[in-house]
Amino acid sequence: MSTLFVAPLIVFLIFVAPLWLLLHYRSKRKVAHGLSNEELEQLKTLAERAESVQQRVKTLEKILDVESPNWRNEHG
Repeated sequence: MSTLFVAPLIVFLIFVAPLWLLLHYRSKRKVAHGLSNEELEQLKTLAERAESVQQRVKTLEKILDVESPNWRNEHG
């Protein structure tokens, strides 16, 4: 091995590789851990809100279908 590659290799092995491994496995552990209880509650709340909004949209579409049967064609 020539001396041209020894210094960068040493710098890589001492500084870059350990930091790289540390950050890599920290992110893997975070993904494997899953959602926290707070995140699960937020997800549940958002799902309930989305379901409520979806029901409201369906109700409004039914009302529009009765009052203005061609509203879908008129507005794209």
